[in-house]
Amino acid sequence: MERLNQYRQWIQQVLDRHKQFVPSYGEIEQFTVFDHDDDHYLLVTVGWSGDRRVCGSLIHIDIKGEKIWIQHDGTEVGVADELVELGVPKSEIVIGYHDPNARKLTEFAVG
Repeated sequence: MERLNQYRQWIQQVLDRHKQFVPSYGEIEQFTVFDHDDDHYLLVTVGWSGDRRVCGSLIHIDIKGEKIWIQHDGTEVGVADELVELGVPKSEIVIGYHDPNARKLTEFAVG
């Protein structure tokens, strides 16, 4: 349980750090969503870039089965690497947006 609480704190830390980098184009707002009951964590981007609507998750992370599942990573730096730098073992991180067969070829958990 203590390990999962630490993971939750690190996930929130990573999302809060990325929330500070607001795009310089358009009128874009970024906000975090932390669902502590079901362990869903998102960084959402919403607004307008000219006449184009922008809305969606930049980062989506879940904790499932005591592992961190990165469901979507729209960053350039890579959220998985940031979590590893904070102390999460690669064996505890699943790159959920990769095909299950492709996950076997990475250093991260398969599922």
